[in-house]
Amino acid sequence: MSASSLPWDQAVLQPPVCDTWKEIMEGAAYQLASCIVLLGYMGGSGIFGSLYIFGFLAPGYFCYALWGWLSACGLDIFIWNMLLVLTCLLQLAHLAYRLRRDTIPEDFDLLYKTMYLPLQVPLEVYKEIVKCCEEQVQSLVRDQNYAVEGKTPIDRLSLLLSGRVRVSQDGQFLHYIFPYQFLDSPEWESLRPSEEGTFQVT
Repeated sequence: MSASSLPWDQAVLQPPVCDTWKEIMEGAAYQLASCIVLLGYMGGSGIFGSLYIFGFLAPGYFCYALWGWLSACGLDIFIWNMLLVLTCLLQLAHLAYRLRRDTIPEDFDLLYKTMYLPLQVPLEVYKEIVKCCEEQVQSLVRDQNYAVEGKTPIDRLSLLLSGRVRVSQDGQFLHYIFPYQFLDSPEWESLRPSEEGTFQVT
């Protein structure tokens, strides 16, 4: 055996034994940091679990940095923990950006919960559908026409989100369309993909 391998062998096979324990505790900053980090590691999965974890780890590592600066007097302890604080803050900023980017308008969120969630449509697929319509919501005032018979082109498929729409032909009432029903599905389905047409009822 070489002389250079002896210290490693001794460290593994005969680890040093503490002769005496310190008589004083490390201090409030160290104890608080340990408690906060413990709480931080109790977070769950997903984006909200990650927010919870990094939200606790950042102040926990900051307390460790304070302990390293004020009590342990170790520049390496302070620098490493401040780097961990910075990493946690950057991760929190990234998660907040993802949450903001992934939100959908309230009307579309309610539509998802009412129609798509019971059909177990994944939220990511629904967001792609919403992107296709460019999140357009058209508001109608009372007695305003959505479509006029023979004039309004059939170029979109619309869904009523709230209120009710009266359907009539030649001024005669036919029926109502209620929330979460399509406004123009019969006309839409009657056209071939390359064909253009107009509404048959008002």
